[in-house]
Amino acid sequence: MKSFICDVCGYIYDPEVGDPDNGVEAGTAFADVPEDWLCPLCGVGKDEFSEVD
Repeated sequence: MKSFICDVCGYIYDPEVGDPDNGVEAGTAFADVPEDWLCPLCGVGKDEFSEVD
């Protein structure tokens, strides 16, 4: 699974870690993260994230 980076603040969503503090379990692919999920650091939506190569 690929990681994604927030274009605004640089937070990296790692699917192996997820975002358990905000209801996203470890092992959740970015595509499966709920559409209303927000970056835990700056609060932007999933549309502000880019795939990390």
